Amino acid sequence: MPPLPTGGLSDGELLQRLRCIYGEAYVAEVAKRLGGHRQSGNEAAARELHEGFTYRMHDLSEFMKGFMQRYTQWHNRSHKRSGGLWEDVFKSVLVEDGVASRTIAAYIDLNPVRAGIVPDPAGYRWSSYGEAMGGGPRGKGKKARAGLVRAIMAHKGYAADARHWAGNVSRQYRMILLAEGEERLQEVGGVGGRLEARVVRKGVKKDVVEAELARLERSRDVAMGKMLRCRVRYFTDGAVLGSRGFVDGVFRACRERFSEQRKSGARKLRGVAAAAAGMLWSVRDLKKGIG
Repeated sequence: MPPLPTGGLSDGELLQRLRCIYGEAYVAEVAKRLGGHRQSGNEAAARELHEGFTYRMHDLSEFMKGFMQRYTQWHNRSHKRSGGLWEDVFKSVLVEDGVASRTIAAYIDLNPVRAGIVPDPAGYRWSSYGEAMGGGPRGKGKKARAGLVRAIMAHKGYAADARHWAGNVSRQYRMILLAEGEERLQEVGGVGGRLEARVVRKGVKKDVVEAELARLERSRDVAMGKMLRCRVRYFTDGAVLGSRGFVDGVFRACRERFSEQRKSGARKLRGVAAAAAGMLWSVRDLKKGIG
């Protein structure tokens, strides 16, 4: 999330943001309290009122905590139930620009494909890739394209600018995702004992996928694509993900968080994530449930 602007938010900016979340009556009450503090010269009270809202506007963990709590309360009230709603608590992973951010972006955009919701990641409208591909010419999808440009090309100095999406960037990302979009077939017994191919999951035709994957520059990209078909714990529980130097640098900067026995930060990826070994490293040495 972007940092809080230098000097904070003006009263007008704060109220505008609050209108996206709260009803007009509530916002009017906040405006009244702010105006009262300003007129009386009580700047400390006005600042405290601001901070009561802004502390979570630029902190992803606080934002997700508040969002999940409020949604759970709404859902329970609407469906006359009680108790927890989310299976897991919110998790965040520190990711380095380059291979790590590109891999994480692809992993997230392939979630609906792994779940069997759509055969092609471009068909899921609530994902960044689906929005980027289906946004249309009127500006819709620009934020998604800019975000993917940032995730895929920041290590090469690209800014989060949607204008970079067309051409090589979109093609490169499409190549990474295609491995999971391929139609899956299974041989079954047919008439007269002959084997027949049965479609077990619809998707992009195999010959189309192979023709595009043939243009990949390195075979490692194909292995990475196959890896992304699986659930990779490092992408949710790795805490820090990136090059060896990046992970070791974070380890040194946060040395007090680790035991005295630990001498280095970077740990090799194992299991299904081994396709990225040597390019990506994790600060956590996961041993269970890694495939």
